[in-house]
Amino acid sequence: MEEFGSFRQVAMEVPFGKTFPVGTDYLKQITIPGILHFAVFWVIQKRNELNTVEGRLLIMGELAAEKHVNYIISVEKKKDSFESVVMEHLRMNGAYWGLTTLDLLGKLHAVDVDEVVSWIISCQHESGGFGGNVGHDPHILYTLSAVQVLALLNKLGVLDIEKVSNYVAGLQNEDGSFSGDEWGEVDTRFSYIAICCLSLLHRLDKINVEKAVKYIVSCKNLDGGFGSTPGGESHAGQIFCCVGALAIMGSLHHVDRDLLGWWLSERQVKSGGLNGRPEKLPDVCYSWWVLSSLIMIDRVHWINKEKLVKFILDCQDTENGGISDRPDDAVDVYHTYFGVAGLSLLEYPGVKAIDPAYALPVDVVNRIFLHT
Repeated sequence: MEEFGSFRQVAMEVPFGKTFPVGTDYLKQITIPGILHFAVFWVIQKRNELNTVEGRLLIMGELAAEKHVNYIISVEKKKDSFESVVMEHLRMNGAYWGLTTLDLLGKLHAVDVDEVVSWIISCQHESGGFGGNVGHDPHILYTLSAVQVLALLNKLGVLDIEKVSNYVAGLQNEDGSFSGDEWGEVDTRFSYIAICCLSLLHRLDKINVEKAVKYIVSCKNLDGGFGSTPGGESHAGQIFCCVGALAIMGSLHHVDRDLLGWWLSERQVKSGGLNGRPEKLPDVCYSWWVLSSLIMIDRVHWINKEKLVKFILDCQDTENGGISDRPDDAVDVYHTYFGVAGLSLLEYPGVKAIDPAYALPVDVVNRIFLHT
């Protein structure tokens, strides 16, 4: 056992994966029994490594992070492409999806901050709201995306906070609900957007929070889920909006965590992916909508995380970058963001942590609320 001991000592000194320097005294210590003992030692160590959460995640596949970064950057440069043209009205949302993806992958420095900020400000209207692109009508949805991108870039200081927050607060209705714009469409999505936006701006006091909570609770269904309006069908996207808004307002006690946790965990199908409603196909975007909700109500352990990781990774285009809704479908920025964000929630190695309520990297949220 002396040979094993000496060789084991050498093995610990020289990192795994490195070759021993030829012609050194290391070679003199190598014997056949020593090699066999070392092999056993190495296998045991690797087995222990793979039994960690990180090891199990990595063995399921690898995230093509650099490919996804290049894909995001290339989409922005191809302004005359079909994808860019059909997303023209959603460009503000696309900026949020793309830039947040870059930040989660540690590559936000790849963009020209001044150029992005200048473009965002050019999309603002006199009302204080933002449009989806230059010359487009203001809407609460694009206003949140504008605020989120500026938060990412640590540029919230360029905003007239009162002007923006007055625009958002002015969309609250008497019953506590929110309209998306001046034309009056009501949806619990807009409740979340308004509450998230005002919270990021430290202006929640501009709305009637009690009424906002009461309206969201009125949209709760017997299955524990939430719909777009009272009596509306439960849907994972709406559930995220309602749970996220309640979390931000400190009102999660209105959620039946076990009942909703059951409904959400039932969204996982055999492939490991998640759907938005019963009997629907899985979609990578629900890796965010469902997973974030489960985390906020502390029921994420009710799904198979490893199978979900594999499903997301199977939806990658490993040659050209990007993530699609399902394996072998066409990729887009939307699903790329939600796929990476889902992996972040699943604590995939190399991806920054994201806040499940604010849908921004944790370090950005901490900067806003802990350092201001």
